Amino acid sequence: MKTRLLTGLLSLLMPAMVMAGEYDLTVDRVKIDTGDFVKEGIGYNGASPGPVMRFKEGENVKINVTNNLDEMTSIHWHGLILPFDQDGVPGISFPGIKPGETFTYEFPIQQAGTYWFHSHSGFQEPDGAYGSIVIEPEGREPFRYDREYVVQLTDKHPHSGDRIMRNLKMMPDYYNREQQTVGEFFSDVSKNGLMNTVSDRMAWGGMRMMKADVEDIHGFTGLINGKGPSQNWTGIFEPGERIRLRFINSSAMTYFDIRIPGLDMTVVQADGNNVQPVSVDEFRIGVAETYDVIVRPKDEQAYTIFAESMGRSGYARATLAPEEGMEAAVPQLREPARLTMADMSGMAGMDHGSMAGMDHGDMNMSSSEGMGGMDHSSMEGMDHSNMKGMDHSNMEGMDHSGMSGMDHGSMAMGKKGGPSDPFYAKGSGLVPTAANGGKFLSYADLKAQDPLYELREPTREIELRLTGNMERYTWSINGVKYEDADPIRLKYGERVRFKFVNETMMTHPMHLHGMWSILDVGAGQWNPIKHTISVNPGTTVYMETEVDEPGQWAFHCHLSYHAAAGMFRKVIVEGGPESAQAKTDVLVEDGGEV
Repeated sequence: MKTRLLTGLLSLLMPAMVMAGEYDLTVDRVKIDTGDFVKEGIGYNGASPGPVMRFKEGENVKINVTNNLDEMTSIHWHGLILPFDQDGVPGISFPGIKPGETFTYEFPIQQAGTYWFHSHSGFQEPDGAYGSIVIEPEGREPFRYDREYVVQLTDKHPHSGDRIMRNLKMMPDYYNREQQTVGEFFSDVSKNGLMNTVSDRMAWGGMRMMKADVEDIHGFTGLINGKGPSQNWTGIFEPGERIRLRFINSSAMTYFDIRIPGLDMTVVQADGNNVQPVSVDEFRIGVAETYDVIVRPKDEQAYTIFAESMGRSGYARATLAPEEGMEAAVPQLREPARLTMADMSGMAGMDHGSMAGMDHGDMNMSSSEGMGGMDHSSMEGMDHSNMKGMDHSNMEGMDHSGMSGMDHGSMAMGKKGGPSDPFYAKGSGLVPTAANGGKFLSYADLKAQDPLYELREPTREIELRLTGNMERYTWSINGVKYEDADPIRLKYGERVRFKFVNETMMTHPMHLHGMWSILDVGAGQWNPIKHTISVNPGTTVYMETEVDEPGQWAFHCHLSYHAAAGMFRKVIVEGGPESAQAKTDVLVEDGGEV
C-alpha cells in the first residue's frame, strides 16, 4: 500500500521535475560570404545561419535573446506549439525586443521533429536572421538511421530586403531575368503557328502578366547551411549507413526542387510530423516547409545534393561524401518553367486595365472578417517608411465580377488536377517531373504515420481567396490587405475548415502560427499534419484546424515580400483557459500591443 502511494506521489511530481534547458542567443550584425558576393546581414551568435538548437520533447526551455542591433527584433519559433505570448510576432504576441535588451522566451516542448526559427521583424529574416531546430522524441523513431544532418536552404541576394521591396514596388519584374525573347517567339511560331502565337502573346499582354512570372526574385545565390555552390557544404558518411537529412527551406521567396542523383530518398517526415514512408527521386520544398528523408549510399563515392529553384533561375548545391574534398557532378539547370492559361484560370474575367481606379469600399469579405482598420507598422514589426511616398489607395483593385459564375468547388483537389499531381491545375506549366523520369513527391502521397486528432466534421468553413496584382506588386486575402482587414475570429474547441482559392498566378505557402494544419489529401484520419501549406495557381486547397490554442496568432503567406505587401491576417482564438484569455483581452484592448 505504501509503495503504491509513493508511486502515485512521484507520478504527480514528475511533470514539475522535468529538467529545463537554458539557451542563449545574440542577434548580431554579421558578414555573409556566399562565394559569389559578401554582404552585411543579420545573424545569431555571430553567424548566419544561426546555431542548430537541439531540444528534447517534454523539456521546458528557457531562451535568452539579447538584441545587439540598433533596431527592434524578434524570434518566431516556426512550427512550434507553444503559448501565444511566446510566439515572437511583434504587435500580435508581444511588443518585440528593443536594442540592447534581453528577452527570455520560456515554453514547454510538446513535439518532436525538424523545425526552424527566424526573425519576424521587417526583412531581418531574408537578411540572414534564421536558424534550425531539432527536437528529439521521447520515444523511439518509427524509422532507423545511423547519422543525421540538417540541410538548411536559403536564397541569398546581394540586395537588402528593404531595397528588394522598394524595387518590386517600383517595377515588379525588376528581378525577372527569364523574360521571353524574340528567339522564343519564333520557336513558338514554328511549334504553334503564327496566329496562335500572336494571340497567346496578346492575351498575356492584356493581363499585364508574363509566362515567366513564376518567381518574383532572380539573381540570388542558393545556400545550404550558409555555403554557396562554390563553397560546397559536405556531409561525411560511411558506405552503407542510413543518413537522415533534415531539409528546411528558409528562403525568402524560393521554392526548391531537390534531388540527389544516384540515391533514392525515403520521405519520413513533413513539417516535423512522421508520415508513412514514401520513396521518391525528387521533391519540391515550399518556402518555410521541412522534409526529413533517409538515404543509404552504399558506394564509396560522392553524391551531389542538388536544389534547383522552381523557376530554374538558380540553385543550391552540397555534397555527401566519404571524406572531405570529394565532389560529384553538378547537374545543369533545366529549362525555365512557364505559366500557362491554366495557371491563370483564377484570374479569368478580370479587367486588369481598369484596376487602378476601382473603389473597394463595398467589397465583400468572408463572414469571419470585418472592414476595420489596423496599423500594420505596429503589428508586424515592419518598417514601411521607405514607401511613404507611394499611393497605396488604388493598388488593391481586382474586379471579381467576371468570376461571379465560377464554381470554385470544382477546383478542389482531385477534381481540377491533372493525372500527374492533383494539387496543380490541369494543364499547369508548374507540374513538376523528376529529372530522371522517376517519382516526384506530391502532397497526395503524404499520409500521417499516426493521427494526431480524432476524425470529426468541421464546425464551419472559412474561404480565403488569395488575391493580388503582380503589376502593382500588392498581395492580399479576399481582396483586402492586412492593414485594412479585421482579424479572423475562431472559437476555442471548434474545428475549422479553411478553403484556399488561389486567384493569382503565383504559388503561396500559407502558414498558420500556433496550431496544426491538417491538409486534406482525401485520406480522412490519415491526412498529413503540417504547419505550412502550398497553394498553387488556379487551384483550391482545403485544410482543417483543431482550434486548441487560445490567444492571438499570425496567418500569412510565407513569401517575405507577399506578407509585407498585405497577404497576412491576425487570428484571434476566443475562449479557452482563463489565464490565456485574459492575456488575449489585454492585447485586443491595447490595439495589439502588450
